[in-house]
Amino acid sequence: MTGTYRRCQRRNCSSLLLGIFCLLFVGKRAFAQIRYVVPEEAKKGSIVGNVVKDLGLDVSLLSSRRFRVVSGSNEALFEVNQDTGDLLVQKKIDREDLCQGSGACLMDLKILVENPLEMHYVVVEIADVNDHSPSFPEKEQEFDIFEQTLPGARFQLHAARDPDAGSNSVRNYILTPNDHFELDIRQSDDDKIPFLVLKKSLDREQRTNHLLHLTAVDGGKPRRSGSLNISIIVLDSNDNRPKFSQDTYEIEIQENVPFGTLLYKLNATDPDEGTNGEIEYSFGKTLKKKVYEIFELDKKTGDMKVKGMLDYEEHDVYRLDVEATDKGTPPLKAVCRVNVKIKDMNDNLPEIEITSVSNTVSEDSKPGSVIALLSVTDKDSGQNGKTTLSISSDVSFELKPSFKENIYSVVTKNILDREEMFEYEITITATDCGDPPLSHKKTIKIRISDVNDNSPIFPQNPLQFYLSENNPAGMPIFSVSAGDKDANGNADISYKIAKEGSKKDILSFININAENGQISALKNFDFETLKTFQFQVVATDSGTPSLSSNVTVNVFILDQNDNAPVILYPLSSNGSAEGVEEIPRNVNAGHLVTKVRAYDADIGYNGWLLFSLQEVTDHSLFGLDRYTGQIRTLRSFTETDEAEHKLVILVKDNGNVSLSATATVIVKLVEPKEAFAASDVKSAANDDDDDNQVTFYLMITLGAVSVLFIISIIVLIAMQCSKSTDYTSKYLQETNYDGTLCHSIQYRSGDKRYMLVGPRMSIGSTIVPGSHANTLVLPDRRRATEEVMFVLNSNM
Repeated sequence: MTGTYRRCQRRNCSSLLLGIFCLLFVGKRAFAQIRYVVPEEAKKGSIVGNVVKDLGLDVSLLSSRRFRVVSGSNEALFEVNQDTGDLLVQKKIDREDLCQGSGACLMDLKILVENPLEMHYVVVEIADVNDHSPSFPEKEQEFDIFEQTLPGARFQLHAARDPDAGSNSVRNYILTPNDHFELDIRQSDDDKIPFLVLKKSLDREQRTNHLLHLTAVDGGKPRRSGSLNISIIVLDSNDNRPKFSQDTYEIEIQENVPFGTLLYKLNATDPDEGTNGEIEYSFGKTLKKKVYEIFELDKKTGDMKVKGMLDYEEHDVYRLDVEATDKGTPPLKAVCRVNVKIKDMNDNLPEIEITSVSNTVSEDSKPGSVIALLSVTDKDSGQNGKTTLSISSDVSFELKPSFKENIYSVVTKNILDREEMFEYEITITATDCGDPPLSHKKTIKIRISDVNDNSPIFPQNPLQFYLSENNPAGMPIFSVSAGDKDANGNADISYKIAKEGSKKDILSFININAENGQISALKNFDFETLKTFQFQVVATDSGTPSLSSNVTVNVFILDQNDNAPVILYPLSSNGSAEGVEEIPRNVNAGHLVTKVRAYDADIGYNGWLLFSLQEVTDHSLFGLDRYTGQIRTLRSFTETDEAEHKLVILVKDNGNVSLSATATVIVKLVEPKEAFAASDVKSAANDDDDDNQVTFYLMITLGAVSVLFIISIIVLIAMQCSKSTDYTSKYLQETNYDGTLCHSIQYRSGDKRYMLVGPRMSIGSTIVPGSHANTLVLPDRRRATEEVMFVLNSNM
């Protein structure tokens, strides 16, 4: 931007900065962009467009909101009418002052509105008007032409310039009609260069000068023109022309030579004397502008030097016309051609161009699959331009040359495995054959896409889970999880319980969440009913086709103290635990009065029963064995002792929260004869009932224990056959009926072996309380020296 517009910017700089500051820190910014077109030379007050209407603002609020243009100064080119909202031309606009060249001339205006603060952007294009006429650098051009000059001689005329753009610039030249000269126009870059061509020889004796007019016309409407007066003076002959030693000179020089390097010393001779023999050297007038920027010629000595950068890749040869002109009247000239060939040097790196690349390659791609196409170029020539290509050796890819030179393809050379390497960085190196060689590297990133080639894997098979009985129905009890080395959807795993390999009724009380493998129990388990069960879970991925794997799940139910002791004897006819015992009064101390028999369906400590006297009429008469439930006399009876005694026996298990039951025994003291008689009558009357009841309960108990023992043996054999090296669990049960049914538990801790028996302890055994685990852990079968260990826990 020049002239007026720059002055406007400087004068209103402070107000513009203040507006921008307010816009950034006080108000809010509103963005809108409107484009108008206005011709240059528009009169002051000309309407460009209604900004308010186009921005959708309220005209009545313009004054109060201080609607104004802030991108100008006191000499701004545009202003806004506060009453109508029209954008007006404030002063005459000259496009040529504002913009140079033939491109679009655009002005960015900022429209500021306050309360609230908003800024809008308006672009005004200044359309060119044909307001300039073509003009020549000089009003007159003079030529001295020797009268013996042959037809066809060319003389370059001044070119006209027109600051207007596009079709409004210079379009044609017109020469006044005459007999000796004609006009030839040569297009050079963006300019039209006129040449005066001699078509008929001149005769000084007939006419010593000729006056011609050259008119330059632009393409505007209406058209404008400018003229040049051409004066031609016909001179007498100059006998000898300068002469170069060669018509054509061939010069070869390396590119990138330093500035000032001497290319050649031109030499022309003229046999004339005096000024007619003095020679000046110059480049031809029709050479490209680039030539004058790169080469210079000393007009007196003929030394041709380098003054600009020579680049073989940009231009490999320059053809220069050099003129040698004497100072005679008229001056004569000779022309020679200088061909400057640029010698290539290895100053350009090879360039690798990736013409096509597949950034993602499937891992099941076969060896030889094409993943990228590339080409190699080197701007140098000869050996400097020949290139070799290599690829990094630690990748599963290789280069394959194409039938066309410098075209290569990158192909797979091995089978790909995404799980081993999911991404490759392939480095390709191009090296030329120059001295020294130059190289260039390019890196391609290739991501390996997943194929569903890995099945889900469970970390352990089979799986062992331990579950306390009486679990809440519908709540999760444990979960299974499988991993998949694949990615994305191929690694999304769903779970289900296999129908094959599992019992048919397993689905009636076990449910699995297909998404996370969480297993829920549809009912609460009872250890006394079900101690262990097995099923299989299938993990299936979401690939196509899908892959799956199975895992065997062994579930062991852990006992809880949820069964109270059951009194087996005494048991009266109405079902209450109450009995009557008659003993002779003359029995000695230690006499067995009776034995309280009880049973607990739980196992371990939860089923270990202890007996205690909760209530007794005389503590000195009777004693109770806490382990067997036997009631014996502590001393002999006296005559003062009462004939009837009531004993209340408390039977409780050894769980953390113990459960209990009570039995009542009425002991009657009778005379010896009555005792024997009563004994006979009792044995005769009640022997069948008592024996039948006891036998019935014993049969049920022993049968249940036997069934559990057989099931445990079968499970143990099945686990042995599965050849699992992991720890497994079994429950071993045995009955030791010594008046009271209980579970006998053997276990080992370190080098000590323990046995829990009840209610009577075996001689030589030791009770070591503390462990309440009821999970039997069998060590690895390969360790044959280790024995079975039971850990019983009633808290689970």
